[in-house]
Amino acid sequence: MEPVYTPVIWTARAVFAAQGLKFTITGAHNIPKSGGAVLVINHLSYMDFAYAGFAAFPSKRLVRFMAKDDVFRHKISGPLMRGMHHIPVDRAAGAASFREAVGALKAGEIVGVFPEATISRSFELKAFKSGAVRMAQAAGVPALPMIIWGSQRVWTKGYPKRLGRTNVPITLIVGEPIAAARQGSADDVNARLRAAMTELLHAAQEVYPPMSGSELKFLPVRLGGTAPTLEEATALDDEESARRAARRASAG
Repeated sequence: MEPVYTPVIWTARAVFAAQGLKFTITGAHNIPKSGGAVLVINHLSYMDFAYAGFAAFPSKRLVRFMAKDDVFRHKISGPLMRGMHHIPVDRAAGAASFREAVGALKAGEIVGVFPEATISRSFELKAFKSGAVRMAQAAGVPALPMIIWGSQRVWTKGYPKRLGRTNVPITLIVGEPIAAARQGSADDVNARLRAAMTELLHAAQEVYPPMSGSELKFLPVRLGGTAPTLEEATALDDEESARRAARRASAG
């Protein structure tokens, strides 16, 4: 039992139960009961950090997530994130967070990483950064592919949050571990990881309850939805990054 993480988990479970969220977890046995591993997760919503850790409960593990350092500077979330021993990431200088994550992995922790770096507006897998694989290689631990599906219906980028009683089904699937040998190619392992996560995502989508009407905005074009295509979503992300950079430049 951890003094901060454990109460946060029980509070979150009570909140999610009040919201009527219905979690289906498959492949939880792939999360080791001991030893380090990098849990590699797709990113659909602002709540993915809170949901993804549920998959580790059957193995009685806690996940140390890597998250933007902005969250750690917030007066409310900051103390909680530090108390749960999550790992802050400064995107302009990531070496320190990389070292901290590798140290945690070598100490036997599970570290959660979102390799797409930002929420996917298309609800398809974006290009993966290689950091998760390189951490696994440096620490000598496996990478665990994991997908979330349904979380975009609760609170995602560009749409109002829906934190009332929505009864949204949320699917979590953990795939088989993927070895990340130190001497291997990070790009090759990353490609294998992305292929595995694509397969898991498609499997989750096939059995998920149908969406229709206004909910089609949460569904990829590939499945008949009205979400932006991957190309359109990438353009929107690029525009947002340019605006953010311009604000930083004017503030400086």
